[in-house]
Amino acid sequence: MKLRITVEGKSYEVDVDVLEGNGTGAGPAPVAARTAPAAARPAAAPAPASSAPAPTSGGSGGGGGEKVCLAPISGNITQIKCAPGDHVKVNQPLLVMEAMKMESNIPSPVDGVVKAVKVTVGQSVKNGELLVELA
Repeated sequence: MKLRITVEGKSYEVDVDVLEGNGTGAGPAPVAARTAPAAARPAAAPAPASSAPAPTSGGSGGGGGEKVCLAPISGNITQIKCAPGDHVKVNQPLLVMEAMKMESNIPSPVDGVVKAVKVTVGQSVKNGELLVELA
């Protein structure tokens, strides 16, 4: 997949290879990236929006259809955009995280109802940590 990013006013084309996950449900699959300045390569059409990671079953082993949203990276929670009882759609932003001075929207992996928000604004979280429980 090709993406174009701009850093400090300089454009880059990025080739991103999405690797298969290991099936542990420990978060999104790792991503390998190679970059080259856009000026060194022909311009490409904008890449389509990436799809959200597949929903992850709750870790209780009960098989009750519970879904969760996990932290895709380590960072700090800067905004919470949902509350218990909210009906959410797939890819709807649930939280905003800051990591390495960049803010990222954390989307819902599925359509559903927010069961519980497990983090607070200002909290530091690790990759794979439970953020939101969905039903």
